[in-house]
Amino acid sequence: MTTVYLALGSNLGDRAANLAAAQQRLAPQVRITLASPVYETAPMYVTDQPAFLNMVLCAQTALGPWELLSHVKDVEAEMGRDLKGGPRFGPRPIDIDILFYGELVMYAPELEIPHPRLVERAFVLAPLADIAGDLQHPAIARSVDDMLAAVPGRDTVVRIGAERPVTV
Repeated sequence: MTTVYLALGSNLGDRAANLAAAQQRLAPQVRITLASPVYETAPMYVTDQPAFLNMVLCAQTALGPWELLSHVKDVEAEMGRDLKGGPRFGPRPIDIDILFYGELVMYAPELEIPHPRLVERAFVLAPLADIAGDLQHPAIARSVDDMLAAVPGRDTVVRIGAERPVTV
């Protein structure tokens, strides 16, 4: 089993229900062990859309990185995300990103691990810091807490969920 970190986001429909449904649909291939509090955040790249709810999961999986990517894309499609024609960074009922896959560092056109935009996203780093602040980025040797302290906009993400991470 490999420890993975996944970021979830939703800005269409019942956002909180979408986050919960995505967690249920990830199982049993992905066994969630820890869930961050939920944050509300303004959209980052395409700003003319509703605010997002975001969270991060720590999980265990026996899936390889490509199989995990396929699985999360299947979950997104099942939940109504347009994976072929929707605008990049546009509104979506669910978005699931693989942040880390163990200590793996890989670069492929369809999959980069760790996630290539992780270091610029306060909406990912804030919930990730809640559950794994000491986690080291294997490609740049910086902790999640250090990356969060350096990212602009960290004061614009608002925790709306429980004050503490939830052990699943």
